[in-house]
Amino acid sequence: MANSRKRPSSNPQAEIARVVESLEVAGQTLCVGLSGGVDSVVLLKLLSGLRSGLGFKLSAVHVNHGLSRHALQWEAFCIALCKRWKVPLMVERVTVAKGRHGVEAAARALRYRAFSRCAADFMLLAHHLDDQAETLMLRLLRGTGVRGLAGMREVASNAQLAIPVVRPLLAVSRADLVRYAKRHRLSWVEDESNEETALRRNFLRHRVFPEIEQKFPAYRDALSRTAAHCGEAAAILEEVGVADAGLQGDVSHLDCEKLRRLSPARAANALRTFCSLHGLLAPDTARLGEMLRQLLGAQRDAGVRIVHDGVELRRYRDAVWILRPQPEPARKAVVWNGESALELGDGAGTIEFARRSAITDGAVRISAKKLAQDQVTVRWRQGGEKIQPDPARPRRSLKHLLQETSMPPWERTLPLLFCGNNLVWAPGIGVDCAFQTAAREAAWFVSWRRLHYTRNEKIGAPRNG
Repeated sequence: MANSRKRPSSNPQAEIARVVESLEVAGQTLCVGLSGGVDSVVLLKLLSGLRSGLGFKLSAVHVNHGLSRHALQWEAFCIALCKRWKVPLMVERVTVAKGRHGVEAAARALRYRAFSRCAADFMLLAHHLDDQAETLMLRLLRGTGVRGLAGMREVASNAQLAIPVVRPLLAVSRADLVRYAKRHRLSWVEDESNEETALRRNFLRHRVFPEIEQKFPAYRDALSRTAAHCGEAAAILEEVGVADAGLQGDVSHLDCEKLRRLSPARAANALRTFCSLHGLLAPDTARLGEMLRQLLGAQRDAGVRIVHDGVELRRYRDAVWILRPQPEPARKAVVWNGESALELGDGAGTIEFARRSAITDGAVRISAKKLAQDQVTVRWRQGGEKIQPDPARPRRSLKHLLQETSMPPWERTLPLLFCGNNLVWAPGIGVDCAFQTAAREAAWFVSWRRLHYTRNEKIGAPRNG
């Protein structure tokens, strides 16, 4: 029987307050993706009223895609709006080139790339209940699986961002946002492309959903509940995938031999789970099957390389690793003058020094007296270096020592600590015996903090949405 019950109005202010309060944002910076449309304007307005009471800082970012003849007017509107509400605004102008998945997908990728440059602790987007319904229907018509039908999440991780993505308006309809904006005499811009029914999302919005609403006025809430149910099912599938692939403690790599022992369906679920745990979009069925074929079917010593969602899946020693694009370090020597942290530049991380062991996990102990004998520098591995971490064994080339470790080849470009021309320490290998120290001798505790995922890092369970 059709549900003819009209849905009750939702309260944008209460919903935003509920979600933001749950994040414990005191002292944090929240950045709003501001398009200038009614949804993002209402989000920014309500957050600007909450910031003093909840103790957070607020900023915004506007991405000018240049796709509309009104793009500069929208940019000017957002600048004026943020100036009036005293919200710092970053404007990013991008050039959208049509990619393999169309202009919308290309624009979205550039938008998230711009978001990644925001100095914030949370990225807040104004997706609402209607957006959720459209997303769910589009994914259903594409034949997506349970994970895709879980829709967008209130708090999610994204492979392109290092901070959580928060959507505090997912329980609020667009009609309620428009009512709030009109009641409070807010201004906003209208994107004329939202009327182009040649676009699939707009076709659903203007042609399909109005027909559905005549018989099912509460369809938005019904689809939202479906997404929630699928989210619960996806969580169970993830638990199974984690158990099947042995990812309970360390999710840095995936053991291919464990995948081979699983049924095809459970192997596919384990690989999907591995991608999800790294914040990657789930590959579709055909793509997933091809990935499994390459990863499990190639010779054991073959170097399999698969590009997916902006990263590379590499196979090394019969395990799958995620390799994210990283800037190539300039490989310049950096002199250490006693700082507690030595920045290496070019996204290469930091060498940390401390006189006590209360430092990053994995710090090594180096004799302070011996380190003071000559200038201390950090240089990048060039080849030909030798080190003797074990006094009972001869000095050996760093290349051969690295080959004996489980360190993947792409992680072997290392910063090395030198005292004069003597190699003191190589991360992952150890301290040369000439600079090792007795237990009670004064020492420096040294470690390398990378700025990207490393093979020993325990990554959480991000959700893409």
